[in-house]
Amino acid sequence: MSSKLKVAVLGATGYSGLELTRILLRHPRVDKPVLLRRAENSAPDTERLPHPSRFSKGGNHENIELNLVDIFPALSGNGRYPLEPLSWSSLKQQAIELLFLATPHDVSRALVPEAVRHGMRVIDLSGAWRLKQAQHRAIYGFKDEESVTAAELTERAVYGLPELNADKIPTASIVANPGCYATTVILGLAPLLKAGLADREKGIIADSKSGVSGAGKEATSRTHFVSVADNLSAYSVFNHRHLGEIAEQLHVSTNEITFTPHLLPIPRGILSTIYVHLKQAMQTSEIEKVYRDFYKGKRFVRVFATPKLPEIQFSLNTNYCDLGFCLAPDGQRLVIVSCEDNLIKGAAGQAVQNMNLMYGFPEEEGLL
Repeated sequence: MSSKLKVAVLGATGYSGLELTRILLRHPRVDKPVLLRRAENSAPDTERLPHPSRFSKGGNHENIELNLVDIFPALSGNGRYPLEPLSWSSLKQQAIELLFLATPHDVSRALVPEAVRHGMRVIDLSGAWRLKQAQHRAIYGFKDEESVTAAELTERAVYGLPELNADKIPTASIVANPGCYATTVILGLAPLLKAGLADREKGIIADSKSGVSGAGKEATSRTHFVSVADNLSAYSVFNHRHLGEIAEQLHVSTNEITFTPHLLPIPRGILSTIYVHLKQAMQTSEIEKVYRDFYKGKRFVRVFATPKLPEIQFSLNTNYCDLGFCLAPDGQRLVIVSCEDNLIKGAAGQAVQNMNLMYGFPEEEGLL
């Protein structure tokens, strides 16, 4: 392309949105992103509390200049990052081609139809467009004002896991970025299930643990320091939103996989331990070949040779998903370990990986 890609980000004030903004700012094929905020009556508190110096001389709160530096001082010294009010006409005037949404699920569900009507492509980091099956999507409780349009867009949306859907992402108008937990579990199981090696009748168990940033920026009683520090807790057992996502992408039923998420007392990172019974006894070398063949040429999946297993610290601040496994002496019980940074491969980095595929850029551009 002769000119740089023009993109906008709504939700840069969140953890994933901040990481996304940082990556886009250093991406050689992207213009400085336009950072957006929602209308005053719907914006998060962090967007409504600018530094006092940003008030107009007359003290009119309507003329406030919100700036990402005021929310994240770590960005100081690198210029200003104004947060513009979301305006479709303004985005059109600025020739924005791609809109990233790092917003709550219901917000993305409402905004995507409008973005598509204005001719923009969308990468949505929420769960608003990931699920095709109504029984799985019901957990979000969406109340679509334009149900026919929403149904059409749901079918058009491409699940943005590049390792599985690299052939569909380039032509997509809507890319539904995968969930962080789901990415580790799907990538950990996909080679076995595609090869028909897993004994699904005996059940699959995915035991996943995430750092606190995976819960988002809004504090809850569960994510306060006194609740998280020196603790480990399970939550949303049997009804986590990522369960349907995992089942759909792996083409299994929710009765065949037990997924239990846990909250770790660390800022970021995910480790999923997955337990599988194999249909027949196999050798370690055979399992390793299945994984290496499946992920051959997949830039951001690293398969560890047995007995080396991934750890959270290995993938922190990278776009890698690390996979390793141990095979029991009987050759039929397999434990898979899958690790990633939930804010990078589990969110912002994967979104940029999808953008690169959509616009024909090298898949690793801006991510290494």
